[in-house]
Amino acid sequence: MKLRRNNDDDEPVLNLTPMIDVVFQLLVFFMVATQFLDPEREIDIALPEASAGEPAPKENNEIVINVFADGRMVVSGQTVDDTQLLQTLKAAALDDPNTPVTIRGDGQARHERIVQVMDACSRAGLTQFNVGTLEGT
Repeated sequence: MKLRRNNDDDEPVLNLTPMIDVVFQLLVFFMVATQFLDPEREIDIALPEASAGEPAPKENNEIVINVFADGRMVVSGQTVDDTQLLQTLKAAALDDPNTPVTIRGDGQARHERIVQVMDACSRAGLTQFNVGTLEGT
């Protein structure tokens, strides 16, 4: 039987290809995941600033209602009217009456419209709602 000699010149080789592949996959995962963090950033609303108050914790089942300066309302990327808004809120209240609602009103939106959204939340049975603002100085 022929035996192979162990040369001291041969150093062990570490194959880095699998490690590079894993790091690349993690990089791609985090890049894609950050794109889905806050879909509300895409909506062009000029929120008013507030210097007092605390940021509300982000929850998975939170409903975000965007009220534009012209009075339009958008919930989950869909424009809704008053009736559809109330139906959406009632459905959420049936699932969980403690569902948090954030109302993001444009700074130029009529206060009356924001109050109508708050009233719709109350009529649907949702009492945990916040008004979204930008952090001021």
